[in-house]
Amino acid sequence: MKTDFKHYQSAHCENGVASNLLKHNGLNISEPMIFGIGSGLFFVYLPFIKVNHAPAFSYRPLPGAIFGKVAKRLGIKIKRQKFSGSQSAVAALDNNLKNNIPSGLQVGVYNLTYFPDDYRFHFNAHNLVVYGKEGNDYLISDPVMETVTTLSAQDLDRVRFAKGAFAPKGQMYYPIHIPKDLDFKKAIITAIKTTCRDMLAPVPIVGVRGIRLVAKQIKKWPLKHGVKKANHYLAQIVRMQEEIGTGGGGFRFIYAAFLQEASVVLDNPKLKELSFEMTQIGDMWRDFAVEAARVYKKRSSQPDVYNVLADQLNTIADKEEEFFKKLRKSI
Repeated sequence: MKTDFKHYQSAHCENGVASNLLKHNGLNISEPMIFGIGSGLFFVYLPFIKVNHAPAFSYRPLPGAIFGKVAKRLGIKIKRQKFSGSQSAVAALDNNLKNNIPSGLQVGVYNLTYFPDDYRFHFNAHNLVVYGKEGNDYLISDPVMETVTTLSAQDLDRVRFAKGAFAPKGQMYYPIHIPKDLDFKKAIITAIKTTCRDMLAPVPIVGVRGIRLVAKQIKKWPLKHGVKKANHYLAQIVRMQEEIGTGGGGFRFIYAAFLQEASVVLDNPKLKELSFEMTQIGDMWRDFAVEAARVYKKRSSQPDVYNVLADQLNTIADKEEEFFKKLRKSI
């Protein structure tokens, strides 16, 4: 069983799966447009949830939310299924493949055998496409990989039913209806308004305020927890920003590309100007990640380095607050 499915590499898994599945079904939509219409730009600090013995930081909404919002805003119908056990999950996937239906899956990263060891840890919000099966192997289009790959039936079952936070429960999804007339203008405006609302939310752990709260905590961690644990927490920020789901800087670059596309669709030159500003903010996130990595790898010679990192984050928060206020006005 093998579907004629074209693999496109992307920066982020959920954007890439959504874009690739829709392209396969006749809608040529880019990864940045998926990310923007899906209001994928987000930030939340969850100190009460521990991932790998450190607080959770997320630069994206909940798994499935991006594709879900794209579908809702463009009138696309998606079928989603979760399963109580392996037998029904395998049967449903195999049935789709027999009917030439490539299917998106939410999976855990830890047992993805084609991932390098450094990238394999307990994170259950990864997405990929299964487009065929040959013998005991499933054919995999993982959009963050350069080429297609395979997983054995046993390994695929393991990642589909990974345990822990955001356990995927065998989740499978695929588009079943795409309207002929899509209102991209309305979808883009709605999406931008939502992103501005989220990033400027009056909630201490969300958006710009969440970034400022993390900056405040960075200053406290060495005294409260000791340097070793403080550095482990810094490593968590960088991992969630740069390795899992692209994160902080990478998401800003994707959003900048979305604004460039949106400026053409809406005939709004201001969005193109703002896209350059968002790229600069992305560079600031990358600079922060580099400096934080130096600290937890014990390669930094900066005095008072935790305060330096906190100041960097506060500067980013100030820039983002200013940016999203301007973006909100622009539409």
